[in-house]
Order: sequence, then structure tokens, then C-alpha cells
Amino acid sequence: MPNFIDDITRISTKQKTNPATLSLTLITTLLLIFSTTLPTFAGTVKVKIDISEQKMKVLVNGKTRHSWPISTGRRGYRTPVGHFQPTRMHKRYFSKKYHGSPMPHSIFFYGGYAIHGTNAIKRLGRPASHGCIRLHPKNARKLFALVRNNGPRNTKISIQK
Repeated sequence: MPNFIDDITRISTKQKTNPATLSLTLITTLLLIFSTTLPTFAGTVKVKIDISEQKMKVLVNGKTRHSWPISTGRRGYRTPVGHFQPTRMHKRYFSKKYHGSPMPHSIFFYGGYAIHGTNAIKRLGRPASHGCIRLHPKNARKLFALVRNNGPRNTKISIQK
């Protein structure tokens, strides 16, 4: 620590600056640098999916932030029902099962089932998928960012019929 103080004194003498002012400037600069890298408070994200309504509600810290139309499993395909947490996330993903179909902003929650964006936006609001939960691409991006920023561990996904 003495070397640090000596350095400040030497610099302030050369530049005719008060050592206390230089120290305060240095501390402020360091605080600004490190405050941008420290994690912010993580909220809780609840994703509530209602299959019969074909709707998704997103709550952050108990307050509804979004309500969006979705598409779930069409006839012959099922969307799992229950309570889940994200298991993995991919900004860009292509289905390994369904001919490399794009699944942008995928949030996987149960095996190969995910919440993701879709290009079939005209089908939102009615069952149309192979079991995944489809969203408008802009909404998928928003949800992905919310989950990433608050943490998958702080995210709960509930799906009901």
C-alpha cells in the first residue's frame, strides 16, 4: 500500500494536483468500472402457459409484464403439462427432429420441448406445433433476455390445460 500512496503523491506533485483529489478520482473510476461488471438484483420470472387459451403470461417479481398469444401442440402432438425450469438456452437453434426447422431464442424446459420463436406468426393463438411452445420472434427475444438476465434458476415455467 505505501507504494500506491507514494505513486499518487508523485503524480499529484508533477501535475500540481491535490493527492486527496487524485485518490478520490481513482476510487470513483474503479467503482464505475467494477459496478458495471457486478451482477444486478435478479428477479423471479414466472412463465404461465394456458393451453386452452393459447396464451402466455410473463410475471416478473409477481407483476404481469407480458401477455402473448402462443401456439402449442396440434392434434396428434402434445405439449407437456406441469411445472418446469429452463434446462438450457440457445439464441440460435435448429431442430434435430423436424428437418432443421429454426427455433430462435429457444428455452428448453423438458427434454426436446422448448419455448421458441416461430416464423408461422399467423398460426399464433391456436395449436400448430409438434409440442413446443411457439411465440412471435420479437416476444421470444424479450422472454429469452428476461430469463438470461434474471437467471434460469430464478425462472419457473408452469403449463396447464
